[in-house]
Amino acid sequence: MRTLMLRLLEVGRAFATLLAAFLLSSATMAGPAPAPPHPNILFILADDLGYGDVGCYGQQRIQTPRLDQLAAHGVRFTQCYAGCTVCAPSRCCLMTGLTTGHARIRGNARYPLEPQDLTVARVLQQAGYRTALIGKWGLGEAGTTGAPTRQGFDEFFGYLNQAHAHNYYPSYLWRNETKVPLRNLVPNENSQGGGVSVNRLDYSHDLFVQEALAFLDRNQRRPFFLELALTIPHANDEAGQQGMEVPDDGPYAQKDWPTQERHKAAMITRLDRDVGRLLDRLHQLGLEQTTVVFFTSDNGPHREGGANPAFFQSSGPLRGIKRDMYEGGIRIPMIVRWPDHTHPGTVSTYAWAFWDFLPTAAALAGVTPPPRLDGVSVLPAILGKREAPHPYLYWEFHERGFQQALRMGDWKAVRLGPNRPLELYQLSSDPGEQHNVAAEHPRVVAKIERYLKTARTDSEHWPVKPARARAGN
Repeated sequence: MRTLMLRLLEVGRAFATLLAAFLLSSATMAGPAPAPPHPNILFILADDLGYGDVGCYGQQRIQTPRLDQLAAHGVRFTQCYAGCTVCAPSRCCLMTGLTTGHARIRGNARYPLEPQDLTVARVLQQAGYRTALIGKWGLGEAGTTGAPTRQGFDEFFGYLNQAHAHNYYPSYLWRNETKVPLRNLVPNENSQGGGVSVNRLDYSHDLFVQEALAFLDRNQRRPFFLELALTIPHANDEAGQQGMEVPDDGPYAQKDWPTQERHKAAMITRLDRDVGRLLDRLHQLGLEQTTVVFFTSDNGPHREGGANPAFFQSSGPLRGIKRDMYEGGIRIPMIVRWPDHTHPGTVSTYAWAFWDFLPTAAALAGVTPPPRLDGVSVLPAILGKREAPHPYLYWEFHERGFQQALRMGDWKAVRLGPNRPLELYQLSSDPGEQHNVAAEHPRVVAKIERYLKTARTDSEHWPVKPARARAGN
């Protein structure tokens, strides 16, 4: 009898163990997604958003509560730089880890990336990430080697070129390499897809946010890289003084501001609202702790569509705007949040640039970055650790002839043409670049000149040309 009782007790314990395992498995299946071995990466890129357009960077009139909250919970970098002072080359630097001295695309002409170019999307795709680009591309058309789905993105939805991306109410968008018709009527649509809608039904920004939310829903159980390349607050150049296209003025409808400035403020606050929606969705899906969020802009603020960057002091304390090589053209907001890894409310002065993103993403994914990059991983700086500074940061710009800029420590050099003298500014005491001190520091100038001789290689598509007169912004 005793033996029988012991046997029954053992059977009962085994059954209880199996039942507990079943219940735990069921709860896991119904509960939050399991943490991936490496974090998800959500990279949100605004278009022509100035350093001073966000509240946590000093903006006083435009409301950006969700971005301010993001900064309060993560790291706000005050000396981060775009890849260039205009769209396409800046995005090429972001994708390839190279400066404009070495990148395939160094201006806004429509040359595509080529098969040998290795993008951050390809690196993460090969590391097992689901990769998607939603929004603006600018690095290759459908049918070319530069199309997003031929450069490492599993999914693409948006604009392929910059001119098409001017129009917030286009007649179509691209899904991978297929046109998706929209309800908007664009009678003056040009060959690149730009123009002005006459009925304005489908606002592209809203479609991009909906697509991004759906992507998060579909990919909550596997690691992902999502680049959400929004077009706000870029102007529709084809619409002239009415180019700040937005469905409504939101909280600014009653402001006695110029119409274009109300529209610009409404666009930025709409952007802020939708960043908040994405952050909320990450929280709802249980992905907040396992997702690194980057928020930034592709270059400085514009003077297009009737908007005046001085109205909101969009460059903050910096000199210059989009298409300038001064700080206001290339220094951009950069906020990074990774809960339990970034220290809330951190303000970092570490200087880095878009070409550092690829090696940083590789470090997050636990893989080795490609060789011969200009960028380095800035993950230590994101995590609040000490990191060695770059020897220098380098930019070049080809739309006003050939201009260069180089930052070395606190020194910033600008050359406005191949035969022009080098301007020199000490950013620690003169962040607004008001005092050219080149004559006072010949040794610094000589060292920067040596760097300039080695910072670039020649490109058949981007030859060195004489500077030409400033054309406008």
